[in-house]
Amino acid sequence: MNSYKFETMNRACLAKNANVHEQKQHGSSIRPIKNNFIRMNKGLLILTVVLIIPLVRLTAQNPNIEKFSTYKIGFFTKKLNLTSQEAEKFWPVYNDYQKQKNLIQREKVLLVRDFNQNESFLDDSQLTVMGEKLINYISEESSLAVTFHKKLKEVLPPAKVIRYYQAENQYKVQLLKELQGNRQRMGNQGPDL
Repeated sequence: MNSYKFETMNRACLAKNANVHEQKQHGSSIRPIKNNFIRMNKGLLILTVVLIIPLVRLTAQNPNIEKFSTYKIGFFTKKLNLTSQEAEKFWPVYNDYQKQKNLIQREKVLLVRDFNQNESFLDDSQLTVMGEKLINYISEESSLAVTFHKKLKEVLPPAKVIRYYQAENQYKVQLLKELQGNRQRMGNQGPDL
């Protein structure tokens, strides 16, 4: 029995030594692949965190925004064929642009709503002030677009910059089609109670 235990232990040690020897022989070729894989996973983790933080803030405000944001990220990433390094730089620039643009658009909507609700009560001087505010918002949007374009050129190659503008238009068209499809389905089915 003792010889059986000895042989089993001896085989285990030989197998372990063979594995160690094999790892030493092939370790140099495996190590760079493993390091690249680890670096890639770290990059994807950072990218995920960078993309999710703004989404979490938006989701707290409106649960439907999460669906749109996820869809939008997928849509632009696919259309632009972004690498992980490009995406890591693109999304913060894009999110900042969208945030500033949304603030300006919100102010424009409030101004137009105020005009629509109070037009008959406003005199010419108040209407002139409203007109000036509206053109200032339009000017701010234009300046913001120019600034965004400059930043976009810093993080994406020229072809992808042009592709971004195409994708932006395609996204709007796609979104409108989906919203119209949803309205038609709701019209046919009636609202859920």
